[in-house]
Amino acid sequence: MIFPPNLNVSLLNDWGKNTMTDFLGIEFTEIGADYLVATMPVDHRTKQPLGLLHGGANVVLAETLGSVAASLTVDLDLQYCVGLEINANHIKSVKEGKVKGITKPIHLGKKTQIWEIKIYTALEELSCISRITMAVIDKK
Repeated sequence: MIFPPNLNVSLLNDWGKNTMTDFLGIEFTEIGADYLVATMPVDHRTKQPLGLLHGGANVVLAETLGSVAASLTVDLDLQYCVGLEINANHIKSVKEGKVKGITKPIHLGKKTQIWEIKIYTALEELSCISRITMAVIDKK
């Protein structure tokens, strides 16, 4: 278990209140021993002009998952995590419904972390795969 034992999805969803996460309708739905799951609607907030899920919205979901997951692995009184680099490969377009993102760690170091995020359609088809590198910074 890499996350705190008293963690629940309500707390994670409260973190995102009045932020881009809240605006786009991103909602944490599951916490596992080494993974987090969140969903995002495919609607007027997240679509591009052709009616497809915007690639940038995928990246927001991916960065939200990776950043929150990274933050949960450090003592927030002593450190915080920020994104250094993120990439995304868009594999399948999505026109409606919700997408579900799942993040798992690849590397949890003292100064950097790497998280993989897979985003799926409502039919469990892989829509996007992303990887984020996080910097772990000591508070001054």
